[in-house]
Amino acid sequence: MSKFSTAAKRLLVGRPFRSDTLGHTLLPKRVALPVFASDALSSVAYAPQEIFLTLSIAGIASFAFAPWIGLAVIIVLLTVVMSYRQNVHAYPSGGGDYEVATVNLGPKAGLTVASALLVDYVLTVAVSISSAAENLGALVPWIGQNKVLFSVIAIVLLTAMNLRGVRESGTAFAIPTYAFMFGIFAMLGWGFFRTLALGDDVHAASAGLELHAENDHLMGFAFVFLVLRAFTQGCAALTGVEAISNGVPAFKKPKSRNAATTLLMLGTISVTMFMGVIYLARLTGVVLAEHPETQLVNAPAGYRQDTVIAQLSQAVFSDFAPGYFFVIGFTALILVLAANTAFNGFPVLGSILAQDRYLPRQLHTRGDRLAFSNGILFLAGFAILLVVAFEADPTKLIPLYTVGVFVSFTLSQSGMIRHWNRLLRNESDPNARRRMRRSQGINAFGLAMTGTVLVIVLVTKFLVGAWIAIAAMTAIFALMTGIKKHYDRVADELREAEEGRPTVMPSRNHAIVLVSKLHLPTRRALAYAKATRPDVLEAVTVNVDDRDTRMLVKDWETNGFKIPLKVIESPYREITKPVLDYVKRMRTKNPRDVVTVFIPEYVVGRWWEHFLHNQSALRLKGRLLFQPGVMVTSVPWQLASSEKVHEKAVIAPGSVRRGLHGEDTK
Repeated sequence: MSKFSTAAKRLLVGRPFRSDTLGHTLLPKRVALPVFASDALSSVAYAPQEIFLTLSIAGIASFAFAPWIGLAVIIVLLTVVMSYRQNVHAYPSGGGDYEVATVNLGPKAGLTVASALLVDYVLTVAVSISSAAENLGALVPWIGQNKVLFSVIAIVLLTAMNLRGVRESGTAFAIPTYAFMFGIFAMLGWGFFRTLALGDDVHAASAGLELHAENDHLMGFAFVFLVLRAFTQGCAALTGVEAISNGVPAFKKPKSRNAATTLLMLGTISVTMFMGVIYLARLTGVVLAEHPETQLVNAPAGYRQDTVIAQLSQAVFSDFAPGYFFVIGFTALILVLAANTAFNGFPVLGSILAQDRYLPRQLHTRGDRLAFSNGILFLAGFAILLVVAFEADPTKLIPLYTVGVFVSFTLSQSGMIRHWNRLLRNESDPNARRRMRRSQGINAFGLAMTGTVLVIVLVTKFLVGAWIAIAAMTAIFALMTGIKKHYDRVADELREAEEGRPTVMPSRNHAIVLVSKLHLPTRRALAYAKATRPDVLEAVTVNVDDRDTRMLVKDWETNGFKIPLKVIESPYREITKPVLDYVKRMRTKNPRDVVTVFIPEYVVGRWWEHFLHNQSALRLKGRLLFQPGVMVTSVPWQLASSEKVHEKAVIAPGSVRRGLHGEDTK
């Protein structure tokens, strides 16, 4: 069965990569743009449309405000882009907003940002895939009738492509993304040329429809509130901008400069397409209604309201059907690929959080293909749950959107202001101070913009779904805080205890002691193995991380252990196979010897702690038990939580008399 599962895994994700080939998976700018920017670019398909749909409540006359609302969105977008260009230079490790907030505002602010981003990444996948299913449903009826199934299949395929490695997924997504940009720019260019230069009468299919306002008396504050709501809907165009700052480690060197250049490219392209769609929609007379069945009073029977991109491409390419199908096809495809931004940002952020002990350690390491496989699988699983729970309906999912990203935007801007204040205190060069003040001014303006948008989003969307996103962020914050406390508590337990602590010295044995860290469980295992008076006693560690291995060797030498420490290289970051191969070599050299492998193991008292500890030990024991002439000994280390289980143990009748409970057992 193991051979079958291994073959299936290799068929799905490909052959494993060595650690020293990590540089070959890094992205040049031309590939990084579609990998990290597909989410922000795909917003052109729905952000301008959301502005028109919201304004339709006040009637067609309110569409005159659409360009001004679009301009306000562009100002915020450009401000955020300029700010994040500074972020990637100041914090290139890939922590992005999380690192900025943690360093400058404290751990709680950092966790708040991390919670918001994790929720937003999951929603990015769910919203993008569901929207793609909705768009494709107009062309392929089966997809429209089975949106949930299609969405789940699409997420699984994206997961498989990302498990194969970031460079391969980027190459696969580059062509469709660039084709989408080409199609939109061709549509805008030819549309403006026909209407402004040639004077052609280019009208959208909905241009002659009469739009009935849902409320004819929207005036004063109510109308201002409507315009602000339309502005927040249009701010969906900003989602995905932060992904580049979280994905700096995936860029080729110089990483920061390449990431900053990619951000500038993203901002320029997004601004042009976003405003182009709004202005062309106004020129061609596009009419959109939030509730077309009641608001479009003179619509023909069976009228189906198409998206703004579909109406524009049909009007512009009225005499060239391939152009229309090209734009529609790649618009639907880019919505699928937009989820890939989250598949690159979520695992990197998850790895950093795991390194800081806020998430399970399994999320920190790279998989066979040098991608953060566990993070990719976690993201896919949660996105599928959302798609199934909300029936792949973008209308139900979009109200949950944008809350998280603007929380991270706002805290990031605040953190960068403090960052510049800290640098200014120690900087005396006038030119450098002038540059820092200019950067600080950009961040201050960005804070005002993103903070205002966040307040508007919370006010206008709270009751229609934003509360769900806030609740999810709160739950993730509490979960990560709990995991951190657990890891800290365990670390305190495993530090060197008070002097005079008794050491158990059992019977003789021939031993290999597996070592990952030099802490109390390792010391107990070494003492136990030494007490067996073996013919050969070795400590063995597997090198899966050069930095951690160097620290272990240094600690080993500092403590003056006479037991030799052997380091087994593992180019594919495996633990089980290198140990098995080493044990087999010992058995081959001395076939009559018995090899006993001592494995330090934690004893936990809560069911959920099993997911956080002993995973490598369990896999290794399961394989070693099948090796002839090899004995496996677990050296238990009871964590504090296990004592509660011992205290709650049921005393069987006669157990005290037989010496099975109480002081006699200690």
